[in-house]
Amino acid sequence: MEWDITYFNNKVFKVISKFPKKTKARFVALADRMMRVGPNLGMPHTKVIGNGMLELRIKAEEGIARVFYYSCVNHEIVMLHAFVKKTQAIPKKELTIAIKRLKEVTNEQTIS
Repeated sequence: MEWDITYFNNKVFKVISKFPKKTKARFVALADRMMRVGPNLGMPHTKVIGNGMLELRIKAEEGIARVFYYSCVNHEIVMLHAFVKKTQAIPKKELTIAIKRLKEVTNEQTIS
């Protein structure tokens, strides 16, 4: 059974669409693979963050990007947050945004 990919909001889609050319092409290739085989591609492509959230690890000539996502039981992958990585560690601000959106998607918290 194939998986569907959706985006938390239009902003996530816009950030990904503004990735550098080869980074964006890598995202498209990995997303296509996830739609065929499922959300966990294993290292080095994906990494489990916790609480159902995973990290899509994109590496291309132009640099590194990350996309946090959540896989739902109904074969849906929700892209929660995307950014171009500039430091070795995941910036706390980026992870905080992804966790907040994960809580909203999983109905653990109502965002006003």
